[in-house]
Amino acid sequence: MTNCRLNLKSFVTLILLTVLAAGCASVNLDRHVAESAEQALETASKEGDRREAQQYLLRSADRFQDSDDHTSARRILLSDRLSSPEADLQDQYLLLSMASATALEDRDWAGQLTDQLERDQFLNYERGLMARAANLQADTQQLAGDHLAAAATLITLAQSDSRQDVQSIHDRIWQALKATSDAQLAEESGSVIGYEAQGWIELAGILREPGVNLDEQSRVVRQWQNNWPGHPAASALPSELGLIASLAETRPEQITLALPLEGPLASAGKAIRDGFFAAYYSDESADRNKTSIRVINTAGSDFRKLYEDISRDGQDLIVGPLEKEGLIALTKLKSLPVPVLGLNYLPDNNDAPSGLYQFGLSAEDEARQIANRLALESNDQVLALIPQGDWGDRLENALLDRMAENGSVALDIDRYFKEDNLRAVTADLLGITASRERAIDVERTAGINVEFEPRRRQDADAVVMVAEPTIARQFKPLFAFYFGGDLPVYSTSMVYEGNQDPSRDRDLNNVIFTDIPWVLDDNNDFRATASEALPDMRGQLGRLFAMGADAWNLSKRLPLLRQVEDAAINGQTGVLTMTPQGSIHREQLWARFRSGTPELLTELPEEEITSEE
Repeated sequence: MTNCRLNLKSFVTLILLTVLAAGCASVNLDRHVAESAEQALETASKEGDRREAQQYLLRSADRFQDSDDHTSARRILLSDRLSSPEADLQDQYLLLSMASATALEDRDWAGQLTDQLERDQFLNYERGLMARAANLQADTQQLAGDHLAAAATLITLAQSDSRQDVQSIHDRIWQALKATSDAQLAEESGSVIGYEAQGWIELAGILREPGVNLDEQSRVVRQWQNNWPGHPAASALPSELGLIASLAETRPEQITLALPLEGPLASAGKAIRDGFFAAYYSDESADRNKTSIRVINTAGSDFRKLYEDISRDGQDLIVGPLEKEGLIALTKLKSLPVPVLGLNYLPDNNDAPSGLYQFGLSAEDEARQIANRLALESNDQVLALIPQGDWGDRLENALLDRMAENGSVALDIDRYFKEDNLRAVTADLLGITASRERAIDVERTAGINVEFEPRRRQDADAVVMVAEPTIARQFKPLFAFYFGGDLPVYSTSMVYEGNQDPSRDRDLNNVIFTDIPWVLDDNNDFRATASEALPDMRGQLGRLFAMGADAWNLSKRLPLLRQVEDAAINGQTGVLTMTPQGSIHREQLWARFRSGTPELLTELPEEEITSEE
């Protein structure tokens, strides 16, 4: 009996010792898989061997990256345990860190990593990892804003690994150099070492010289190729520069200008035609021995049938139609074998066929510009006056969409007809009518007469006034009459007739509006020359003339604008860019009425505007 008790006691003791031993045994870090970053860090904290703990943490971060959990990976990689990785773990640490920093678009972390990276850091990795490391290094440097360092990394990769896609690397090098500031590029040009790097820096520099437009860029690129025949980019230009270099070769030679020359749109069609030819004959790069331009009257025609007839006649490009119905007729075709530069825009519910480009004096472009300026000037709560009708609907939608993107809001929008009582419209917009109605309610409730001075609503930062000059000259004084004279007023080009008339436009003082360079830029050599020959091209006809001039400038560069990111043309109607779908947008200039005369604004105002009587 005594022996049994002793054996039982010994057995229990053995069990306890076994459990204690199991509890004290260290975790096998080679096999342990952490379920969270916190668990990984806690497990590593119990490991006495610093190197073993860091290896475990790096493996854990790698596993989290494999499951696309870069947030957990970042938690581990930025922990105190990995603040100073062992020398032989540094490369692995940097590779994992660059992967998560770029995946999470963590600019601060990318900046810290960029400070640690040598230009040839990626060469430390085995051949199978070299390209991935180099691309992550370049991505990290670009995320940190060091685009020149990213270009240097990619240049070194191109020199070191012949297996890479040369065109792809050259395209990335060029994009990095384009993003590099002028000052940094100029500083580097004097100290860069190496034939290939010197060639790239020179190529980027010469294309930034003042006055080098797209036509001149074509010549400059070809000249650079001649000067650097042994450079890798000379035989494999970045795709963007390849398009620019071939600009002269891809210009259309047989052009049909399809415009209404009779009926209600005749004056518009003729102004566009005259602008197109004026720009053509003033274009020194145009080869008039090869270029043929014919004009066809589209008034009253079935444009789809007309297009089919023209396309069988060996034409390279059709400029037109101006009529929206003609553009809509083309949507019945899936693709256009002869490209069309339409001089209007399709309604939103119509898909553009392949080969259709759209360009015009879009009110929507102006509305988006107004919304952007409101946001830049911190005028986030806005009142708006917009004419009734389809045109006003499109402008309102564009304004509201862009304001929503910018975090701004329209407190109230009053749609009006020209025949409306503008005094009542203004009183409603500024809240005066509502203020009076509240006073009447108080009198009725109290049963006595109450002394009352109406107040405008106090939550508005600005007014958007879309109105033609005769209406705007009535609205603007009414804002002051109804206690809104301190609110900044923004308008479209509609507010200005295009001809200076100080005595009538004094009522528009301090109205800020957007308009095209043809109207606002007094240093416009093309306008000066054209106005001498065609003095009647002013006002709205002048804007259409400018549109015709830009149609010529666009005709030479349509594929370039579509395929080259950030490509732009400084045109008569604004800075022209193109969406991937072929729609051309314009960025116009800004002006403010001073003493009844538009004054060009070159910068956003820093001080409040003082009112003029």
